[in-house]
Amino acid sequence: MEPQLAALIRQSIADRYSLFAPEALADLPDTFTITDPCISGHPIVFASRAFLKMTGYSTHEVLGRNARLFQGPRTSRSSVMEIREAIREERAVEVSIVNYRKDGTPFWMLFRMSPVFGKEDGRVVHFVGVQVPILGRRRRSGVSSCDGDRVSECVFGGSCRREVCSDSLVELGGRVLDLDSADSQGLEIEGPCEANDLEKRIAATAVSNILSVLSHYSESTGRLVCGNRCNLPGPGLLTSSLNISLGRIKQSFVLMDPYLPDVPIVYASDAFLKLTGYSRHEVLGRTWIFLSGPDSDPSVLHQVSPFRLYSFFSSFDLVMMTSKDSSSFWNLLHISPIRNATGKIAYLVGVQNEELCKNQDRQGRTPEMWQLSVVGAVKVAVRSSSMVACSSK
Repeated sequence: MEPQLAALIRQSIADRYSLFAPEALADLPDTFTITDPCISGHPIVFASRAFLKMTGYSTHEVLGRNARLFQGPRTSRSSVMEIREAIREERAVEVSIVNYRKDGTPFWMLFRMSPVFGKEDGRVVHFVGVQVPILGRRRRSGVSSCDGDRVSECVFGGSCRREVCSDSLVELGGRVLDLDSADSQGLEIEGPCEANDLEKRIAATAVSNILSVLSHYSESTGRLVCGNRCNLPGPGLLTSSLNISLGRIKQSFVLMDPYLPDVPIVYASDAFLKLTGYSRHEVLGRTWIFLSGPDSDPSVLHQVSPFRLYSFFSSFDLVMMTSKDSSSFWNLLHISPIRNATGKIAYLVGVQNEELCKNQDRQGRTPEMWQLSVVGAVKVAVRSSSMVACSSK
């Protein structure tokens, strides 16, 4: 894992919860992951011991990876799209889906996902994904492959709510099952295979327990979270789907909201955070001028001041900026308006690059070409997101 991504994953938990949160989450017997839609790629930032046991992966193989790591040829595309739609709408979802262990073994599981909201602003900060193995009958001639009322004949999965006598035994809802024996029989996964009421209750209880832990350990940081949106998203807050789309753009840039006082930053790319040394929560809500230093040109700062940004649509300047460690660097700055699907200016994008102070980059692009490519990618993400939002109304 790249050092920058590793740092972002640590910050994802540490900035929102107390230092004891990871230990408390690790003590839970449930099979689950926590993902962060604000980090590029919407990666896993925490995986429980039971989840690692179920999939056969180690912690360092899972953290920083997207959940698509566990999908395979028999994973239903419609189920995947249902999950993506829930992420876009920032709501809970529950689906039965085929996932794959590290050794390539497919298994049925009940996946229940729930958003975690920041209490102060209603923003989605994490998604909790609980996985419960689905128990059912082996496929027989003339008989359904899964039966919610008869769950003792075979196991579609390999996880647990609690480890018991040996690594090959799993206790789920009070029933002890020999997973190694079940796996050796070559269980069929042809579906569909639906979870029964008990498995659904187990998943719902697990989500409730995890949210309770997160809520408790967010109190000491003053950045409270909850399982339900306590407040409507404030102005300038980006949806999870837009955050994920913008996260695919690897260049350094920020989005600013021209309709809020002082035109604050509402999104900062991972590359920008790497360039400046700041964490995401140290950047969001601040004005662009906070990166100025004693060596910055006052005339340039005047051009990009919050009061002029309302009418300042495009520029290209060489600006002396200051990173978190107080070191100065020359930076190429470009600011352009970003319009949504209706043609209204939604954001201002500020594109930066320290290396392009030369005439061209490694791909032979001039600074103007490079900046336009970044602006174009941001426009596509914003317009696509706004089009989907309009169509859903």
